[in-house]
Amino acid sequence: MKKSVIKILIAVGIIVAVYFVLRHYGITKHIRLENVPKIKTWVESFGVIAPLIYIGLYLISTVFFLPGFPVTVLAGFVFGPLWGVFYASIASIISVACAFLVARYVARDLVEGWIKENAQFQKIDEQVEEQGWRILMVTRLIPIFPFNLQNYAYGLTKIRFWTFVLTSAVFMLPGTIALVMLGGAFVSGEGSILKTMLYLGIAGVLMFALSLVPNLLRKYQNKEIK
Repeated sequence: MKKSVIKILIAVGIIVAVYFVLRHYGITKHIRLENVPKIKTWVESFGVIAPLIYIGLYLISTVFFLPGFPVTVLAGFVFGPLWGVFYASIASIISVACAFLVARYVARDLVEGWIKENAQFQKIDEQVEEQGWRILMVTRLIPIFPFNLQNYAYGLTKIRFWTFVLTSAVFMLPGTIALVMLGGAFVSGEGSILKTMLYLGIAGVLMFALSLVPNLLRKYQNKEIK
């Protein structure tokens, strides 16, 4: 049996085992939007290491395909809008990098042989290598396919690691800010109404701006073609 196949089987075995452990302890069921207040209390109970616990939770949700929306909103609940954006951004960068590296060093060798035998996929692979940041930008800003799946998919291509990480960091930020501000608005709702409106306003503006991205990209591509 080839080493690449053995590596994949080991990696899949570990991922499946950890997933069932998480499921056994109910963690997979608890990571839902309606449970964010309870998760907030749990994360805060760790005191000074709460940021590390949050980053670990984010990492688990990314690597094991758990819902990312409530985990990002959670940052605003626990740390407020400013620190929430900071910790959520760090957590997202670490998480996507880990998933990418798992795919790159576990499955790339096996996929590479298959790509060489398929001219169409070889062309796509080469395009990602040459214009990876543009393709990545589009898929980060527009949810063409699931966020967590993207991290593994790009790890199977020739895109450079740092191109992937830095481009992801930049173009995930608007969505991260919007969701964290949404969480921060709920927290501030217990106090200043003005702050609540401000955070909701920022989140709304960012979400509206993101909704315009597809049309702007189409216009830009049409100009390039002409």
